[in-house]
Amino acid sequence: MPLSTAEQQQLATKINEPALQVRHTTLELPAGHAAQVFPIGSSTGFIGEAFSMDSLEFMRWAAVRYDEDRFVLVVLFTLMGSQKPGGLIEATHEEVAADLGYSRPHISRVFNVLEADGALRKVQRGVYQLNPAASLRVGLREPRKGEKKRSKPGMGDRVEQLDLLREIMEDPDAPEAFRAMAAPGAKLQVRKESDGEGKATS
Repeated sequence: MPLSTAEQQQLATKINEPALQVRHTTLELPAGHAAQVFPIGSSTGFIGEAFSMDSLEFMRWAAVRYDEDRFVLVVLFTLMGSQKPGGLIEATHEEVAADLGYSRPHISRVFNVLEADGALRKVQRGVYQLNPAASLRVGLREPRKGEKKRSKPGMGDRVEQLDLLREIMEDPDAPEAFRAMAAPGAKLQVRKESDGEGKATS
């Protein structure tokens, strides 16, 4: 049953909207079913209107794992904030070094640590991917150079975390540590009686 004009204005006032436009669309539901209408999730409340989904277990693990070498955390957070949808980071070691004000060898060392731990992998020169089991920026992914779009013209491909993880598990070129962290049921463990070295296990 459509809302009256007075009911529409009252509803608009309640939700603090200057004008509520109600479209009259009828949706037939099967008997015994109900529907609820709610606003779609968005990222507009975040600083810069972009966000990533991050594993809380990964964040706790990284805090312990890199406690003795906190520069790894600085670079990791920079990479997490530099993701494009799908977890891709388009930056060379030199560019990350320039952004942070450090030398390229410092950045290269950290990239090697993150790659050895399975949190990062090199896709090609200047293109890296954070492990989507640890951190993932969602949205519409534009194809890389030379890659065909899989969806309608003018639209990017929607990022689906489970599809990305499946692709990693099936990719023979994915490093073993990266696959271990992406594996279903992977556990991040830090050996407590050692130097803090930790690896993902499945």
